[in-house]
Amino acid sequence: MELTATTTIRKPASEVYAYWRDLENLPIFMAHLDEVRVTGARTSHWSAAAPFGKDVQWDAEILDEEPGEKIAWRSTGNADVPNAGTVRFLPAPDGVSTEVHVVLIYDIPGGVIGKAVAKYFGEEPHQQLDDDLRRFKQVLETGEVVRSDGAPWGKRARKEFPQRPAQPLSDDELAKGADQ
Repeated sequence: MELTATTTIRKPASEVYAYWRDLENLPIFMAHLDEVRVTGARTSHWSAAAPFGKDVQWDAEILDEEPGEKIAWRSTGNADVPNAGTVRFLPAPDGVSTEVHVVLIYDIPGGVIGKAVAKYFGEEPHQQLDDDLRRFKQVLETGEVVRSDGAPWGKRARKEFPQRPAQPLSDDELAKGADQ
């Protein structure tokens, strides 16, 4: 599967790049990442939450890097979810902002069936990447991920309010609503 997403952040490319390049910052805005631990100048170990309460881990290496402009990486060894990608930091036309372009390639466990099941349970990969970039923009422009009153604890709220497909109210729920 190949995913692409773009956002524009009102900060200079050098600052946007530096924040992303400190890989241990990534779990701040990438909802499914639990931890990224730097293990060397170009290597790191990643842990992430996967659908159905599973965890996945992998090691990664930076293959190509142009400070302030680009980072390209790939997973190494026996990764639970083999992946690779590139993030580019380009000056925006306004002369102040930075366009962030992400390309992410990975093998979804279970192939097409795994993708369909993950989507059914609210884990659609394209939406996840878009949401991650939205939070990245928030962190750099405001200093924090903006949370709603309905989910002030961010990804912890997922356990408290699991997503499910829309469905009609049950007879019991309808009866409770009529009593109020």
